[in-house]
Amino acid sequence: MMPRSIRAALATVAAATALASGTATLLAAPAWATVPSAVVAPRSAVAGGPADGLPAIIASAADAARDRVLRLAKSNLPAEIRTSAWNALRSTRGEAAIEEWLTPGGGYDAAKQRLRDARSRNRAYCEQVVRTHTVGFSPQVRAAAERALKGNDADRAAFVRTGYAEAQKRDRAAREADGRHRLEIAAKDREFVRAMAANDPGEHVRAAAGWAVRPGSTDEDVAEFFGYGWTSGAVLDLEAYRLRVADADVRRHHLLTRLIAQAAAAEQELETAADTARARAEAERSWRAVAEHAESARTAWLAEQSAARVQAESWRTVAQVSKESADTVWKDITAPAEARQGDWAAEQTEASEAAAFWKDMADRARESETRVKN
Repeated sequence: MMPRSIRAALATVAAATALASGTATLLAAPAWATVPSAVVAPRSAVAGGPADGLPAIIASAADAARDRVLRLAKSNLPAEIRTSAWNALRSTRGEAAIEEWLTPGGGYDAAKQRLRDARSRNRAYCEQVVRTHTVGFSPQVRAAAERALKGNDADRAAFVRTGYAEAQKRDRAAREADGRHRLEIAAKDREFVRAMAANDPGEHVRAAAGWAVRPGSTDEDVAEFFGYGWTSGAVLDLEAYRLRVADADVRRHHLLTRLIAQAAAAEQELETAADTARARAEAERSWRAVAEHAESARTAWLAEQSAARVQAESWRTVAQVSKESADTVWKDITAPAEARQGDWAAEQTEASEAAAFWKDMADRARESETRVKN
């Protein structure tokens, strides 16, 4: 469903076109009425005048906006964002709810603000620890995090404040006391971590690796990097990427709605303007702004696609190295490495699909600019 602001403009354009041509009869269902979500109407549907091209481009933008909200609702982003997105999608207010959710200061921003609440941060931290600390390497930390999640807000705050560090000390003491769990760190493993600190594509992984091989670090520091630090950094890198691209695309879709509304209004004025040349120039300028915005979005998504590809390839290499290594420290790396490879491959696919949408939107806007010239 299209946003309310541009639906009103479209209705006026259609009426003005019909009156101007002397054919103010009932209009057939527009081409966009049966276009499925996130699927762009065929080029033939936008080749005609305003009654053809404008409904199709508006519908494509509206479908893509709803699809973006749906993707966020189904994503692995924090629960505050996912729940808020589902509420917008299920609202009885329909398209108006989607439009307002994407608007700066609307539902998405409100959900982001809730992420800053201490209770939300504490829960997210406990959940991350459970995801990244295995029972085999960090049994005390894992158990303490799980207890905190099952407890109340005070339990989770206590875990973040002191519980994690205390459980970590108990795990270290147990590993040192049990020779079977004492890991020998080979020089080549330390060099591998040092190379990651300089070259890994993930900011948080680089930071975790750098801490493990900082001046004065011990074999236990490197072992902990392999045990949970690497995985923790990887999760943070993935979450940061997802939140960053979500932020950017929410803004892009909101601006696209505004720009198309302005272009629709400019076409409306063109139908009745006394100064046709001025009105036509304004309509051309408005559609050019849509095209430039869409092209900028496409360029940004191509960059995200490249970044995701680099990450996926990096994790594929890590998974292969871990399978081939006989060193004990690598034994728990294969599964999370393969999982991260899959995550980043999925992000690469989504970025490719988004870039394709924005390219098509830019093409449609340029066609609309050409259309209003004639």
